[in-house]
Amino acid sequence: MAFNDALLHVSSYPDPTPVAAVEQAVGFSAALGARISALTFKVEIPLASNIVADMLLDITGMIAAARRRSVAHAQNLIGAFESMATKRGVTHQQIIVSCTTVQLPDIVTERARMHDVTMVPIGKHADLQQQVAKCVILGSGRPTIVFPETPKKQQFSSLEVVGVAWDFSRPAARAVADALPLLQRAKTVRVVTITQKKAPDTRSSGGELAEHLACHGIEAVLEEEDAAGRTIGQALKEYATARDLDLLVMGAYGHSRLRDLILGGATKTIVANPPLPVLLSH
Repeated sequence: MAFNDALLHVSSYPDPTPVAAVEQAVGFSAALGARISALTFKVEIPLASNIVADMLLDITGMIAAARRRSVAHAQNLIGAFESMATKRGVTHQQIIVSCTTVQLPDIVTERARMHDVTMVPIGKHADLQQQVAKCVILGSGRPTIVFPETPKKQQFSSLEVVGVAWDFSRPAARAVADALPLLQRAKTVRVVTITQKKAPDTRSSGGELAEHLACHGIEAVLEEEDAAGRTIGQALKEYATARDLDLLVMGAYGHSRLRDLILGGATKTIVANPPLPVLLSH
């Protein structure tokens, strides 16, 4: 599957997505020749029902101010996005939706189903962004790329070194299949297995994956990384940093429980604070 149609979630509440993150996403679409749609929101905050609290703290006024900030952030970011996309000659569209924060993740997920890939910038203290990413990863049926709001380098535009986290699982196989167009563009592909308490065939399957990738014209370097007491997520983050990866591809683990979406350990670690762009598939 080619990546011809990308979706970018642009946060307007409580804090706006940095312009640098928007530029990263536009650059990624430009490199792939893909259309990019920026989706942002005018966040509606329900009025307080506590009359006493409203009188003492002016809750109504605070909510109105927060709404105005959300609208201003949305309009400013969409303007910056349009300017960047036009300058790069990228086909693009802007989508602004009014909704509450509770509705927001589901709306992004529904839109994601109609795109080849969805990009979600993640800040250090961004609970809402993480919730959006979690919903899209587990609910869209499409690959998701999470990446840091303040990127250290222009990873998206180069994709020279791409890593694959391989554990012989269904999610990992799905991620590899989804990422094939990106792996074919990379100059170097590194397949890494984090060794901890894995069965022997999990490690040896890396060779079989390399043979499969070769059928798609992809030459892969096989590596093993000893977890050495670290969690899988932490080991992957440190591996990606040490190898100076431009993108990491990995399967996403998670399930729903009592209407809550629960991410697996390594997936949760990566989504909470991605050190680089990470493509996840469930």
